[in-house]
Amino acid sequence: MPRLLPLLSLLVLCLSGCKPPSGASTDAAAALPADTGARDGTAAIAPPAEAPVAEDAATPLSMTADGTYQPPASPAEAAGDTRPFAFSAHPAPAPLNACGFDGLAIPHGTKVYAAGAYSGRKLAFQIDDSGHEATLMEVAVNQPQAPVILMLGAYEPTVWSIGWSQGTTLVAVFVSGYHKQVVTGLPATVPVLVSTYDNRGSCGSNYVSPERAERLNPMARRLFGQPVDMLHPARDGKVVVGDALSPGTQLQTRRDAPGVESFRLPDSQLAGPAALQHAVAQGVLRPATLADVQAWNTGMAAQRAQQDIPPIAGGAPPAQRGLPHNGYVVLKPFRFPAGLYGANSATFYVPKGVPKPTGTPGHSTVYDFNTLQCSGVGCRRD
Repeated sequence: MPRLLPLLSLLVLCLSGCKPPSGASTDAAAALPADTGARDGTAAIAPPAEAPVAEDAATPLSMTADGTYQPPASPAEAAGDTRPFAFSAHPAPAPLNACGFDGLAIPHGTKVYAAGAYSGRKLAFQIDDSGHEATLMEVAVNQPQAPVILMLGAYEPTVWSIGWSQGTTLVAVFVSGYHKQVVTGLPATVPVLVSTYDNRGSCGSNYVSPERAERLNPMARRLFGQPVDMLHPARDGKVVVGDALSPGTQLQTRRDAPGVESFRLPDSQLAGPAALQHAVAQGVLRPATLADVQAWNTGMAAQRAQQDIPPIAGGAPPAQRGLPHNGYVVLKPFRFPAGLYGANSATFYVPKGVPKPTGTPGHSTVYDFNTLQCSGVGCRRD
């Protein structure tokens, strides 16, 4: 037991921060009487003294009388210790509850009409970088008996050209879709709200059709406080909204409204198939032929002959069979246009000596004769 006392003394010192209290001796533990221990005969250990608070301890929390946290005042930074922090945050998407028209006054008795389709009449140009050909929707509004709100929608990029009959009053126009939607012909006083998937609109995306009619009333109530009075499906890019047009009904549109062609992207901004056709016209690409496919198969066979691969009875299958989807041969430096996805993807052959195209290939496939390497979606079928 006497030999345990020094060990217990050291334990007391460690529990108290290895620092004896002021005025105490390290031999104090040894002076404890032997009969002050527990029933099993061990010596009792005195509770350790509180460790002194370090002078550099963190600033304690400051609270008001009602328990409110008060942050400590920040000390003034020494001159030269800081510099500007350059930070540019990405803009947060508009929350869904921001969907709406600011200050829109809706007259009593206003009619809400929905109109649209998956796409309108095809135009020979593009209005965005989706790679999809733009379409045109011509909307004739005929409702002289009540003010009109329009809810329009198409999936494909669409130009909405709007006219109205004499006596018809337009209150507001809401347009939705997947790709870009633009409106022309409206009076300057009519507010327009466009919300699509591509523009990350605060009202989400939708297009108008009988198959998607269940989406219309919730949005109409959200925007205008009332359901849709009638859905008018568009056909071949045209739709009459409201009453049927009587023979001789005169329609009007805004005199200085931008023409449909004004929304056309210049050639330098073409996307998808239109951009590829433009590159062919400029001599940058040419359509691929079976000879190009055979040349690739020959190159791959020669590469295979140099590898440690056993011979295959009947011969190895060719790397490619038949003409590829939207096949082109790259003749000059080329940058992939936007919109090469899905059905608008393509296959590119890069001959020796021609640099590999730059940019984003989308869902396209590239066969590079310089390296005999394939890159892209189609390579998984080789």
